[in-house]
Amino acid sequence: MAARSKARKRALDVLFEADQRRVDPRTTLEQWVSRADPPVQVYAKELVIGVADHCARIDELLSACSDGWAIDRMPSVDRAVLRLGVYELLWCDDVPTAVAIDEAVELAKSLSTDDSPAFVNAVLARVVRETAASDLRG
Repeated sequence: MAARSKARKRALDVLFEADQRRVDPRTTLEQWVSRADPPVQVYAKELVIGVADHCARIDELLSACSDGWAIDRMPSVDRAVLRLGVYELLWCDDVPTAVAIDEAVELAKSLSTDDSPAFVNAVLARVVRETAASDLRG
């Protein structure tokens, strides 16, 4: 597994735990950093902090682009994967769109339901379409 893929998985773990505990992802990240062996990768930290910094806007976009699915009704893993994917799509200029979507779909395949990869792919593709016409990052 590539270094960035491992970092994404670690970031997802932190985001998922924070969501389950209903705490700020930065707090959970600090706890992981203090006890992690191996250490939390720099890119994982960047992802968690980025998602936390932009979470309100990310959730607005997810709500708008996930027909019929309220954020709080999504499976927790899917919600974390989508937040991570949207962050990489819109705020990580060095990550190509196809890579951000593919990585999110792969995480969904390995960690969520059989229907999750298609759902994640569809929502992230719609985020790309909706944001392509204008800068909707907020």
